[in-house]
Amino acid sequence: MVVWNTSDTVEPVFILKGFPGLEYAHSWLSILFCLVLLVAFIGNITILSVIWTESSLHQPMFYFLSILALNDLGMSLSTLPTILSVLWLDAREIQASACYTQLFFIHTFTFLESSVLLAMAFDRFVAICRPLHYPIILTNSVTGKIGLACLLRSMGVVLPTPLLLRRYHYCHINILSHPFCLHQDILKLSCSDARVSSVYGLCVVIVTLGMDSVFILLSYILILNAVLSIASSEEQLKSLNTCVSHICVVLIFFVPVIGVSVAHRFGKHLSPIVHILMADIYLLFPPVLNPIVYSIRTKQIRLRILHKFGLGRRL
Repeated sequence: MVVWNTSDTVEPVFILKGFPGLEYAHSWLSILFCLVLLVAFIGNITILSVIWTESSLHQPMFYFLSILALNDLGMSLSTLPTILSVLWLDAREIQASACYTQLFFIHTFTFLESSVLLAMAFDRFVAICRPLHYPIILTNSVTGKIGLACLLRSMGVVLPTPLLLRRYHYCHINILSHPFCLHQDILKLSCSDARVSSVYGLCVVIVTLGMDSVFILLSYILILNAVLSIASSEEQLKSLNTCVSHICVVLIFFVPVIGVSVAHRFGKHLSPIVHILMADIYLLFPPVLNPIVYSIRTKQIRLRILHKFGLGRRL
């Protein structure tokens, strides 16, 4: 169905897109997406339940991991309804207000994940570079304030985005590139002067994702410098091993995000299927892989999960 919007009084309707050329396989793809999202739900809920029930894990590092797990659940719930409606029911139309709401949550959870990863990098920096001051610097109160600051920053920078999009006119065919709503995807459909929103979006990405990645990199440079000053090679490996999970999660998050951002701004010549796959990877990989990485690489989490399923004594 072709949908135009030329009136200020009529709310525009956007058309979600599935997988071009694979419409015949949408039912099978829906099963795949359900399995992926089920793994994400089970993994993150398991992480949350283990941290919640084990008092020994009530530490700053695991509090931040809990926020990360909640964020991944939120991201999955934000994208699940429209993805399944397109693949299962071929229901492609979405009202502008619903679309703006979805993109608000998707981008908020994206920036929140970046903020939490930065907080976790700070946690590792203090634990390795200032171990004697760790319990003084990262108290429960400070940890809670950091988590709240991450949430408020993420919501604050995203809030103007849907407000700006509501002011624009959409007078062309409003077909999106994905089965969910993203800021740049909607912005390119506007026939109004959208330079303010475009510049604002770019500035937000630089200030949040860009600065966070720089500070995470700086943290690990300082951590590496501190570790190399340790005389014992065994202690060096032990210290670095506490950072492996976090480094993996940082790469799982930032590599797809950078890829999607570059593709949206400079990859207009790319096939539509490339954009769709990159966006799906950006949204679905972190919620699925984060709990797997921490379950395998973090000894405290791994042992508690094995014990929970009655495997601790056998292994």
